[in-house]
Amino acid sequence: LKDVVATVDATYAKQHEEFFIGLEGSFGSKHVSPRTLTSRLLGSVVCVEGIVTKCSLVRPKVVRSVHYCPATKKTMERVYTDLTSLDAFPSSAIYPTKDEENNPLETEFGLSIYKDHQTITVQEMPEKAPAGQLPRSVDIVLDNDLVDSVKPGDRVQVVGTYRCLPGKKGGFTSGTFRTIMIACQVKQMSKEVSPSFSADDVAKIRNFCRTRSINVFDRLAHSLAPSIHGHDYIKKAILCMLLGGVEKVLENGTRIRGDINILLIGDPSVAKSQLLRYVLQTAPRAIPTTGRGSSGVGLTAAVTTDQETGERRLEAGAMVLADRGVVCIDEFDKMSDMDRTAIHEVMEQGRVTIAKAGIHARLNARCSVLAAANPVYGRYDQYKTPMENIGLQDSLLSRFDLLFIVLDQMDPEQDREISDHVLRMHRYRDPREQEGAAMALGGTVDVLATDDPDGLGEEQEELQVYEKHNNLLHGSKKKKDKIVSKEFMRKYIHIAKAITPMLTEEAANHIAEEYSRLRSQEQLGSDIARTSPVTARTLETLIRLSTAHAKARMSKAVELVDTEVAVELVQFAYFKKVLEKEKKRSRQ
Repeated sequence: LKDVVATVDATYAKQHEEFFIGLEGSFGSKHVSPRTLTSRLLGSVVCVEGIVTKCSLVRPKVVRSVHYCPATKKTMERVYTDLTSLDAFPSSAIYPTKDEENNPLETEFGLSIYKDHQTITVQEMPEKAPAGQLPRSVDIVLDNDLVDSVKPGDRVQVVGTYRCLPGKKGGFTSGTFRTIMIACQVKQMSKEVSPSFSADDVAKIRNFCRTRSINVFDRLAHSLAPSIHGHDYIKKAILCMLLGGVEKVLENGTRIRGDINILLIGDPSVAKSQLLRYVLQTAPRAIPTTGRGSSGVGLTAAVTTDQETGERRLEAGAMVLADRGVVCIDEFDKMSDMDRTAIHEVMEQGRVTIAKAGIHARLNARCSVLAAANPVYGRYDQYKTPMENIGLQDSLLSRFDLLFIVLDQMDPEQDREISDHVLRMHRYRDPREQEGAAMALGGTVDVLATDDPDGLGEEQEELQVYEKHNNLLHGSKKKKDKIVSKEFMRKYIHIAKAITPMLTEEAANHIAEEYSRLRSQEQLGSDIARTSPVTARTLETLIRLSTAHAKARMSKAVELVDTEVAVELVQFAYFKKVLEKEKKRSRQ
C-alpha cells in the first residue's frame, strides 16, 4: 500500500505513517437504510444512507501516550484502544502515573499521538419511512480525517463496519448490546434527490416544451392534482412554487431569496389539504407538518443534551431538513404565536440562527413554505375585511408571496361540475382489481433508493408523457385536455429548476409599471378587496413568479409573456379582480 501511495503523492507517503482507505461502489444486499440494519450484518462492512440529524462536538482521543521517568532516565509508551477502534481487544483505560518501582512519571505531550473523534446520528430519509412508524436511526463514529465532513440536514451515504458494544450498565450480564457503526468513508449525496434520466426522457421533455400548439405552463398546471376540480389559479401558483425563482447572492453579501411561499385560506372542504398532499408526492423533497403537531424549535433547530457524554449538541428541525425543498404546514392558524414567529426568519432569510446554551450556529433552511389555514371564525365572513378574517399579522402575511382566499360559494353550475367530478372519482377502480375484491392492507414499504442499479434499468418502462385517458378519472371531456403523468411531471420540474433565466429590459419595465399600479390601487380601493399588504416584497414576488413561468417554458430569458402571467396571479391573489372580468365575459 505504501508503494501505491508513493506513486500517487510521494511527499505524503514520506510524512505519514498510516493511510486511511475509503470504500465505495455497489454493496448489493449490504446496501441498507437504518431500518434494515439487522443483527446478521454485525461485523461486516455495510453501506448506510440517510439524513444526518445530530452531530456531537469534535473531541481528541489519545492513541499513544509517551512518559519519561526523571529518576531512571527512561521513557516508556503506552498504546490505547477502545471498543470503537478496529483492534481486537480494548486495552485497560488506566493512565500510568508511576512505573513499577513507584517513581513518578512525566507525560511528554508533544510526543503523544491523538486522533479526532466525533459521533453523528443518521436517520432514515423522511420520504422512505413507512407512514405511522417512528423513523429509525443509527449512531456513527467518525475518526481522524472524516471529522466535521457533514452537518445536520445533510443527506449522506456512509460505508463502515457495523459492530455491537456492551451497554453501559451490566451490558455483559443482561445480554443487551448497543450497536454503532465505524465509518471509513462518508459521501454526501447530491442535494437533490435526482431521478434517473435516459436520453429518451430528455428528448420527450424537449419535444413537450417546444410544442407550439399547447401552452406548456397551463397544461402542467392543469395536471397538478387532477383529482381536484377547479382552483386553476392556485394550481398555477403551486407550479410556480415547485419551480421556484432564482436565488441571487450579490457581491456585497446580500441574498435575495428565490423561494416562493404560498398561503391558502378558506372555508372547510375546499380541498386545501388535498393540494398539500399532492405537492408532497410531486416535489423532489417535501416535508409535511401540521400546526398543532409541531413546535417552533421542532421546525427550526433545537439544542439537546447528549446521553453518552452529557455535552450539548445541535439537532436539525423540519425546515432545515427540507433545505432546497418544500415545507407543507397544514392547520397553520392553529399554531401558537410563539411558534409562528420562529418561521419569520426562515421565510425571508432562508436560514436559522441559533444562540442557545453556548452554541452559536447558522443553519441553511432555503425552503418554500406552503401553508393552509382556516379563517378566524371557522368560515369566511363576507361582511368583514379580509384582514379580520385571516387574523395573522401583517409581518407574516407580507412574507407570503401569494395569499389565496378560497371560498365555498353557491353556484349551481359549479356545484354540478364538482359533484360529477367527485362521483367519477369514487366509481374509479384499479384495472388490476377484481370486482368486489377486498382492498389490500398496507402498501409496499421497504423499497430503497439504491437497490441494484443494474436491475432497475430493465424494469423501468419508457416514460409516459401523458396518462392514459380514462373516462371515469378524467371525464368525457374533449381529448385535447390531456393530463401529464406524475412521473413526467417530476422529471420535467427537476430539469426546469436548474435553468436560471435572465430578466429582459422589456419585462423589467412592465414589472415596474404594474407594481406602481398595484400600490396606487391599494390607496384607492377600500379595505374590503385587499387581502394582504402591498409592500416592496410584492415587487420581488412579481420577479420570482415571472422567473418561474420562464422556467416552465424552459426559456433562458424572462419575457413579457411571463410577467403578464405573474401580474395576473398577483391580481387574483390580492384583489380577486380577474374573477369579475371572466364572469362578465361568460355572461356576454
